[in-house]
Amino acid sequence: MKKTTGESLLADEPSRSAIWPVLTKIDADLAAQACAQGCACGGALHRSDYPRKVRGVNVEARRDSFCCAEEGCRRRVTPGSVRFLGRRIYAGFIVVLLTALRHGLTAERVTALREHLGVDGRTLERWRAWWLQDFAPGRRWQAARGLFIPPPGEATLPWSLWRSFGDDGEKSLLDLLRFLTPWSTRAVPGN
Repeated sequence: MKKTTGESLLADEPSRSAIWPVLTKIDADLAAQACAQGCACGGALHRSDYPRKVRGVNVEARRDSFCCAEEGCRRRVTPGSVRFLGRRIYAGFIVVLLTALRHGLTAERVTALREHLGVDGRTLERWRAWWLQDFAPGRRWQAARGLFIPPPGEATLPWSLWRSFGDDGEKSLLDLLRFLTPWSTRAVPGN
């Protein structure tokens, strides 16, 4: 039986661990860009990373973050990330793939992957609800969906969004994760 790219990536620990350095390098580039821009007040940014426990990948990780050096400002700047999707404790690609594969695999295969990764059924349902109730109606997505011809079907997010980036498996996944970086930082009301 041929596995889809996403299913192969989720089912195999060495595959999940192999993608992590690529995602870390992309995040380092995003962090360097954010640091170079400086704070909104004009102050310099100092590194102020914080630890993240990442489920689904056996790694210790730090979330890139910065703090303004100007006294009285001290504003925190956390750049977008392809490793993390918001405050979820699972790696961002696991959240995306496991939710997406619900539309491309049989229920039994999704259940087997979910159990293999230790993702509770309620957690998967919360992720699904986020795609449908928070992501899809948000202003940021409503503006961005016009970039796709035809627009991805909202009822099958994130599967339809992933498919919009092509059939090149891991490359399309990386493109999708790059696209989702604005959603990886703290949510602003109305976004």
